[in-house]
Amino acid sequence: MSTFKSLHILNYRIWFIGALVSNIGTWMQRTAQDWLVFDHLTDHDAGAMGITMALQLGPQLFLAPVAGLVADRYSRRQLLVMTQSVMALLSTGLGVLVVLGAGQLWHVYAFALLLGMVSALDAPVRQTFVSELVRDDYLPNAVALNSASFNVARMIGPAVAGILTVGVGPGWVFLINTGTFLAMLLSLWKIPTASLRQLPRAAPGKGRIREGLRYVRFRPDIVVVLVAVFIVGTLGLNFVLFIAAMVGTEFGLDASAFGLMNSIMAIGSVAGALLSAGRGKPRLRMIFGAAGAFGVTSGLASLAPDYFWFGVALVPVGLFAITMMTSANGYVQTTTDPVIRGRVMALYMAIFMGGTPIGAPLVGWVANVAGARWSLGVAAASGIIAALIGMVWIIRAQHLRLAFNRRARGLRYFRVVSTLGDTTNGAARAPDPGDAVGR
Repeated sequence: MSTFKSLHILNYRIWFIGALVSNIGTWMQRTAQDWLVFDHLTDHDAGAMGITMALQLGPQLFLAPVAGLVADRYSRRQLLVMTQSVMALLSTGLGVLVVLGAGQLWHVYAFALLLGMVSALDAPVRQTFVSELVRDDYLPNAVALNSASFNVARMIGPAVAGILTVGVGPGWVFLINTGTFLAMLLSLWKIPTASLRQLPRAAPGKGRIREGLRYVRFRPDIVVVLVAVFIVGTLGLNFVLFIAAMVGTEFGLDASAFGLMNSIMAIGSVAGALLSAGRGKPRLRMIFGAAGAFGVTSGLASLAPDYFWFGVALVPVGLFAITMMTSANGYVQTTTDPVIRGRVMALYMAIFMGGTPIGAPLVGWVANVAGARWSLGVAAASGIIAALIGMVWIIRAQHLRLAFNRRARGLRYFRVVSTLGDTTNGAARAPDPGDAVGR
């Protein structure tokens, strides 16, 4: 089946299994850490959660250029062994502190910052390592399956973490996560270096970071995708924060309900990732259309009258969020030259995750001041704004005009062309399927 075609490749299959186990542990730790801050170390302070998220994701902004160059310059397999090992040690350290009853809020902040620094290096390496496991024509499928793995883990991890957090405490969840890093390290050990695709490496010398920025500057299609990703990633994808606020404050429930809501949302996320895996080449219209749908469904979730309907509403929120992000990721990777892919993906990850230091505290403040439902209102606005920006860019970049089509009995977009370069009196034609507007 085309949706799972990358799993027929042995190296990718080994990587997929290791990443799935590791992702489950990561989601367990995230859920336990967020509830530790929200319920154990503060009195339901969404702002403190926002600060934790900002510290953990903020280093993406500052370290992305260096991380991208490192990913393009050195062995990605060896870099992953290093980053995964360090993250395992950090998980152990925080777990021991919490289990011994010595954990304080500033400890969580410190470990979140350290983890964020290591993750800033790990992210572009993990993103681009996939291109060494599969051929270029398989890359969109492999990227989408990675997203599916991440969200299957998101379906399992939070639910397990919610039960364990109530039963044995968050510290033990951190220690269990340490063990899941071993699965990733084992998978990397099982993949022989000689079997990996040999892709071009960035040459040594000055100006290599500027080279990546200059490349993106002259790719307006990538720029508009990055703008949309920044808006939605900064203001819309603070899932843990607004779910915690809705579950804990609006509905008055505990950690197990919080974990269950994260898992329910992941049902939609997995569906979105699998649908993306079966589509083939990512297209711009899919990115911006999914952004708009994410905005609409987030608005509907903010109006949910109770816990049950909130869970129902989260499924399409997760579906459209992951459809947008998977399509954006796949589009950027597959349309970027391999020799510069690490630097471009580092910039992508910096924009995607680095906006959280701005967005998470802001959304946390909105939840504290105006209520949990308004935090979802911010997410709804972000999706709609991103969709409008993307659609306006497509229309202007492709010289489209809106006209009534008699045959279709409705409004259709047509591209205006002219042999003299004057679009005013040019003849209109329907865009071909291969035109950039159809990406």
